[in-house]
Amino acid sequence: SAMILMAAATFFKHKIQVGELQQAKNMLEPLLGNNAAVIFAVALLMAGVASTITSAMAGGSIFAGFFGEPFDMKDNHSRLGVAISLLLALLIIFLISNPFKGLIYSQMILSIQLPITIFLQIYLTSSKKVMKEYANSMRFNVVLLIIGGIVTLLNIMLLISFF
Repeated sequence: SAMILMAAATFFKHKIQVGELQQAKNMLEPLLGNNAAVIFAVALLMAGVASTITSAMAGGSIFAGFFGEPFDMKDNHSRLGVAISLLLALLIIFLISNPFKGLIYSQMILSIQLPITIFLQIYLTSSKKVMKEYANSMRFNVVLLIIGGIVTLLNIMLLISFF
């Protein structure tokens, strides 16, 4: 993640438009040498794995929450939520023809769904039925809702900037 952020900051600072992954790899060669392609690929893969795991766990948590249950991989509702998340991601991967555009679209979709996930997670972690004595306090909920609102506002501003 740090390498991707560093590359993005470099591109932004020098006002370089990146139109394809090969160009991004070439821009990293002065910093990383001949191993730039491998390091860049591993960084993208690890970022993808991390977001896939997070998405699957969120899907499992939300799906189990619909049944008033906590997330538990031994529970069929949690497993089904994880499976649905992962199968949808796999289906989308098979439909992508241009990896760079796929990366851009996936990040746009993630930014659109992120507020939904945030507010559903706040709802579930605030539920005494789901979380019992570990449920969020009212004060903590206010903080979480403010943060969720900021994230939502930033995502709306990002979406508007594309049009």
